[in-house]
Formats: sequence, C-alpha cells, structure tokens
Amino acid sequence: MSFTSAAFFLFLPVVFALHWAVRRKTWQNLVLLVASYVFYGWWDWRFCWLMLASSLIDYTAGSGIERTSAPRRRQAILATAMSANLLLLGFFKYFNFFADSLVIACSSVGVDLSVPALTIILPVGISFYTFQTMSYTLDIYYGRFRPLRNLLDYLTFVSFFPHLVAGPIQRAITLLPQFHATRVFSLESAREGCRMMLWGLAKKMVVADNLGAIVNTAYAAADGASGAELALATVCFAFQIYCDFSAYSEIAAGIARLFGIQLMRNFAYPYFSETVTEFWRRWHISLTTWLRDYVYIPLGGSRAGRLRNARNLMCTALLSGLWHGAAWHFVAWGGLHGLYLTAERIVRTRGGQARFARRLEEIPGGEALLPGPKVALRMAWTFALVCAGWIFFRADSFHQALTICQRIAFGLIRPDFYPALAAQVRAHVAVLGCLAGFVVVEWTRRRRWTPLAAGTAPLVVRWATYTAMLWAILLFGTQRIADFIYFRF
Repeated sequence: MSFTSAAFFLFLPVVFALHWAVRRKTWQNLVLLVASYVFYGWWDWRFCWLMLASSLIDYTAGSGIERTSAPRRRQAILATAMSANLLLLGFFKYFNFFADSLVIACSSVGVDLSVPALTIILPVGISFYTFQTMSYTLDIYYGRFRPLRNLLDYLTFVSFFPHLVAGPIQRAITLLPQFHATRVFSLESAREGCRMMLWGLAKKMVVADNLGAIVNTAYAAADGASGAELALATVCFAFQIYCDFSAYSEIAAGIARLFGIQLMRNFAYPYFSETVTEFWRRWHISLTTWLRDYVYIPLGGSRAGRLRNARNLMCTALLSGLWHGAAWHFVAWGGLHGLYLTAERIVRTRGGQARFARRLEEIPGGEALLPGPKVALRMAWTFALVCAGWIFFRADSFHQALTICQRIAFGLIRPDFYPALAAQVRAHVAVLGCLAGFVVVEWTRRRRWTPLAAGTAPLVVRWATYTAMLWAILLFGTQRIADFIYFRF
C-alpha cells in the first residue's frame, strides 16, 4: 500500500479513529500492530512471516545477551543474530547478484561454473526493517539499551507502518520508549503532521513524478540521446530522487505525528551543502548515522591513521552502495562517494583550512538571504559532484553509466551542446519552472524542518497556501503516479 494510493486514504482515517478510540497503551499498540501488518500484507501477505521472523530473531537475541555476562556467550549470540539477519537479507536481495558475479569471475580464469538462477521476489522494505532490528541487538550488546520485556511494544516498534517500507531507519533507543509510554492526543502535533504530509505529497506528486517523465525518457534511450538531453535528465534525476525520498520521509513523520509518535529527521536540505561531507550529514540521515555508528566507528573511524581512515571511509561508502542495490553500478556509486569523502578529508587535514562543511544543526548556506560568491561556488561544485554520482545510481548498468558519462563529458566541450541544452529546457519549461519555484521555497524556508512548519504568517495566508497546494496535487500530481523510488531497496 502506497501513501499516494486511494486505498491508503481510506486506511489511514480508520486506523486513526481506532487508535484514539481506545485509551490504554496496550490497545493502542495492538491497533497499530494489526494495521501495520495489514499495510505490509497489502503488497504480499506471505512476506509478513519474513518480517515477523526477522523481528523475533533480534528480540530473542537481545534477551539472551541481557541474561548472560559471559563475554564469549554474548559474542556468540550477537554473531548468530547478525548472521541470521544477513543471511535473510543476502538471500532475498543479493543471491543472484553474487551468483552471477561468481560465474563471471570464474569464467575470466577459464573455469566453467554453473550456478542455478532463482526467481526471487525482493520483499518491500527488507533493507530498512532488517537494519532496524539489527540496531536493537547491537545497542543491547554495547550497553546502550536494555531489552524490552513487552513483545507487543517491540513488534509495534519494528512494524510501525509509516516508516516500515522506506524508513527512516529508527533506533530502539529513541522510538521504543514512545511505544512503551501512554500516548495522549495533541491537536498541535496532529496539525504539524498534516502540514508535513501535505508538503511531502506535493513534493512527490507534483515535482518528483513529473521530473521522472523527463528522466525516464532520456535514460531509456541513452545510446541515442544527446549529451544535452542526458545532462538535463541527470540534473532532473538529482531532484527527482530527493523530492521522492524526502517526501516519503516527511509523509511518514507526519503520519506518525497523528499517532503521537515522533520519527527522526531524514533530510536537511542536502543540495545546499558546501562539501560532499556536509551532503552526507544532510542526506538519508538515518542510514548515514547507522553506517557511522555500526560500521565506520567500529572499523576505527577517524581515530586511525590517514590510510586506515581512507580505508574505513571507502568500506563504509561501498557498503552504502551495496545496500541500495544488488548491482555493480550501485557499488560504483558508493565507491565514487568514498573517493569524494577521502579526498576532502585529505585536503582538510593537509591544508588546515577553514571548515566548510556545516554541521547538521547549522543553517545550510549560511544565515544570509543570498549566498556569497564563495558559498554559491562551493554549493554548485558539490552539486555537480553529486550529480556525477547519480548517473551510476540511475543507470541500468555500469556500462550504460559509463556511456552516459562519456556523452555528457564530450558534449560539454562541443559548441552545439549549449543551444541543445537551451532547447531541452524550453521543451520542459513548465516542469522546470515548478522545480525552480520549489528550490526557492526550500531555500527561503531552510531554517525549518519543512517549509510548511508553523510560522507567523496570518491564518488566511496559511490556508490559502494549503488550498493552492491541494489543487496543485489534484491538477498536476494525479496525471502520473509512480511508486516511491526507495520501494525497490
């Protein structure tokens, strides 16, 4: 069930009414648990058993780790739980990828190896809820969290339907206590949730889906498309995937607010970043912090020497690429960002220059209404680097990604590239004009989590804005409704 489907707009009011009709926390969690399994089973009910199995693995492991103080036994329980989780994820998401890669590697050295190809359906959201349950066990092992005795609260935490399919990847230490406590309805929280949902729906249905039509046309005919067409499509994809994925995260956070639950922020205006390092502080924050805490830091983080730090960054970036998809072009995307991050770290440590990467809590681009020339140049350079990476992410294969890079690179030095690019812009002026307006709104409202966050504007202005956005969704957002991009991960 998708947030943009008619079924969901019938499903949500029913769950909302049932949830607040009961007073006790236990019954509220039971309503959410049943609703979450209905939400997930709407796609394919058979995989509800897989999610339940993944949940019980870590619930049992967490309890086992808590009951024993013997280091080796704790390590054995942790290793067993992590192996079981990774085996489930590896089979459903990566079996054919590793099997095909093994066959190709063997054939390159003259060994003919036959591995059966299996038709495996990728369960929606498996990457998200697997990482969430794994973090529960890991936090218990490291002493950051004590295991929950209430199985109902735990199962509700894992399956909570707003974040179930495409995140944000929640941590037990912040989300589980909210299911363990009694929730009281807050009108202000519900209003804020509705504003977040409205902004997310507009980003998805008005901006992202219409940009997707431009992207799909160019990338489907990449061998015959011009460099100008592919360059514009790549920039459009950068905003398509941002508007699509951040929209899901904001809608999910908004829905959670309706039930008195607060989810973590997942995006913080990443395209206003001045370095790739800052970009990763603001992009897919739940995954980035997960990889930082459970991969990068355990490997040694930045405490190791320069070479080991480069290794740690590259390993983490490659894992990020592989998490996104079972294909070499995703690994290449992760590796490219690993090179970016390593290069920035080397330049920063060698030159001792001023810190350009703003922290998450800082305003991206600075306090001024307009960025200064140096800030604007750094933002443009960072955006260009990120767009180069998006080519590998969006392409159907590694070979196609190289072809697109070649066409764009050679096009940039040809005099006919720029008139062709201008013609492409004119051909899509309505969609690109909408995109430009969206960027202006985000820039001027970047001090807030979402541009529609409650402010000081008069009531009539706020409601005029909400009404205009609703009409825009109905008029322009219902023409082409696509699934959220991260459903496939």
